[in-house]
Amino acid sequence: MNDSLPAPPAWCLAGQLLSAPPAIVLDWLFDEGSLTRRLTALAGGAFSVRPLQEGWQILRDDECAALDAPAASEGWVREVLLCGQDAPWVFARSVATRAALEGSGLDLATLGSRSLGELLFCDQAFARGPLTACRYPRPWLPAPLAADGLWARRSCFRRNGLGLLVAEVFLPALWQRLDVST
Repeated sequence: MNDSLPAPPAWCLAGQLLSAPPAIVLDWLFDEGSLTRRLTALAGGAFSVRPLQEGWQILRDDECAALDAPAASEGWVREVLLCGQDAPWVFARSVATRAALEGSGLDLATLGSRSLGELLFCDQAFARGPLTACRYPRPWLPAPLAADGLWARRSCFRRNGLGLLVAEVFLPALWQRLDVST
């Protein structure tokens, strides 16, 4: 693990959070429906995906553990902004190990500005694991988005031997749009 990164946060189920956020924040963190669809509705259809970076990297230790993969496994990492009305509302990081991704028939490199979430919810072969939440570490965010205490959630989508871990960090502009104090 990179020594410059903080220790991973404790990802918790809804009933395990030590400091519970407001009810509306809990609703967004633990809603099992498509976040893409929910953001699209909130944006009145003015929703977009802005790719930040993607490629093969060594996965973080907490990601390897969540994917039941050996530490320091190589995987595909995709980081995007989910935007409503041109404002970044959610930072999303999706990862899958190279070993599981190769031969799975899923080519994450071709997604571009399309929503991975929409793909996952349209393919009924994917089963979603439990949602967990935490306060996302500031150093794990891209520099322009870096802030302390942002709420995040993640879950693992599985299809056959493929595990795809999706983490979504709710940015201040979303809570401002909803007129919520976090």
